[in-house]
Amino acid sequence: MEEIKNFIKECGAYFLATVDGDEPKVRPFGTIEIFEGKLYIQTGKSKNVSKQIQKNGKVQLCAMNKTCNKWLRLSGTLVRDDRREPKVHMLEAYPELKRMYSPDDENTEVLYFKDATATFCSFTEPPRTVKF
Repeated sequence: MEEIKNFIKECGAYFLATVDGDEPKVRPFGTIEIFEGKLYIQTGKSKNVSKQIQKNGKVQLCAMNKTCNKWLRLSGTLVRDDRREPKVHMLEAYPELKRMYSPDDENTEVLYFKDATATFCSFTEPPRTVKF
């Protein structure tokens, strides 16, 4: 899991795909952290992405490294964690978000991956899959 988090962080951004009815929706994200042995992301409950995840938690993210020769696909189910502690952890890791979010507001949302499969891909190496 640490390798997955580090790869995504080194990419700087990733794209998260959700489902809205029968339409795919993809948008850039930048938060990724490990807390209590789970891989978390952060968003706002008021955003459409949050509403989509609450209806269907199955998502996929994709991140490509800066030299564009390796990428990662991560599929799994996102589960909301309303506890204060993971929110604090995420906001400490991404202090620039503190101007928009607080661990005590009604909007801040952290979600962790459950039943996840990460596939590391490359143009020159065979894919490698990790499940957690």
